[in-house]
Amino acid sequence: MSDPEKLAAYDKLAGPAVKAGGGRVLSRGGQVVAHDAGIAGRTILIEFDSFEQAVAARESAAYQEALVALSDGVERDFRIVEGID
Repeated sequence: MSDPEKLAAYDKLAGPAVKAGGGRVLSRGGQVVAHDAGIAGRTILIEFDSFEQAVAARESAAYQEALVALSDGVERDFRIVEGID
């Protein structure tokens, strides 16, 4: 994290954008133990009803606004992963 103010601005916008897109936060910034090449950094896990819903939420105008606020404030590893039943 290189700019805490940008991260705070992102958090303020991203949370409502994710919720509006149907996302449910399962884990946010708790303890992490990383193994092998993993990085024990801030981790957020969000569940959506479908892979397509997650992609749509990421592409939404509201989430894009959050990304603009964040800009270069942090280095991120962002993934959308299809779940299993």
